[in-house]
Amino acid sequence: WNMTIFQFNEKFPTEDDAVDYFLRIRYNNELTCPHCGAKVNVYHRKDRKRICNCYKCNNTFSIFSDTIFEKSTTDLRKWFYAIHLFLNDKKGISGCQLQRELGVTYKTAWRMLQQIRTAMGNVDMKKTFDGFVEIDETYVGGKPRKENVKFDKNGNIIPSEKEPSKRGRGTDKTPVVGVKERNSGKVHAKIMLPDEKGQKLTGKQLLTVLDEACKDGTTVISDDFNGYNILDKTHANNFIHFSVNHSAGQFSNGKGIHTNGIENFWSVLKRGWIGTYHHWSVKYMQRYVNEFCFRYGNRENTGIFDLVLKQAIGA
Repeated sequence: WNMTIFQFNEKFPTEDDAVDYFLRIRYNNELTCPHCGAKVNVYHRKDRKRICNCYKCNNTFSIFSDTIFEKSTTDLRKWFYAIHLFLNDKKGISGCQLQRELGVTYKTAWRMLQQIRTAMGNVDMKKTFDGFVEIDETYVGGKPRKENVKFDKNGNIIPSEKEPSKRGRGTDKTPVVGVKERNSGKVHAKIMLPDEKGQKLTGKQLLTVLDEACKDGTTVISDDFNGYNILDKTHANNFIHFSVNHSAGQFSNGKGIHTNGIENFWSVLKRGWIGTYHHWSVKYMQRYVNEFCFRYGNRENTGIFDLVLKQAIGA
């Protein structure tokens, strides 16, 4: 993408230019009435650029119906600029920063970003990954903090009743499982909530994430986490499983068996969490994960801006 502010202003000098651009993206210069399906006698109004008239069924419709822009009174040009900023920054943009950039309220900026993330996640995987994929898990949450030491009247340290917070497996943080396809560089990642027994990251959960994205017979590379042992059992997907033993200090066998690719994605996601957002609630965490998956998987796609607009339809 890498569009500068000067290129953006040249491409979308007015609100009407932004509306006309979205009209071409959505309808490909062939307006279709959502009421009767007519493609003739359907006209885009010049006095109200967001409205179209169908003279076959005598109905009007908005070009933004069933999109992330539908219930917004914010100018579409501001939406486009928000998308532009979102795509240009590798680690995302905060609601406060967008508020300053657009001159809108924080509530409006926050909603715009959430809607754009919804569009970014509007992808049906449909088992698109094949060949070699890497799978790994990470944990998202605050850093473990040491509790302040407390003393009694005699100056003796009072033992803490709280267990020290942990890192990695066994922590209270939210686990995220990611699968990266080596050929395309795309990533599919899902947050994992505890199952009905309160267990985190079971083999069945890991297999579910793989099953969403990978075709049968895909070669899966993981680390030595016990949950991946389910891949060595006979199951319908017929995955071919290789692993590296991180516990023994092995990070690659020299023959392409490693998980460095998906770990690189985690580093980008964690930099965004620490440097830009600082906190994600579990309620919205999947949207943030989708944001990073989309931007990472389309980082070399010159049509990424148009792709966001296409995915904004029906999101």
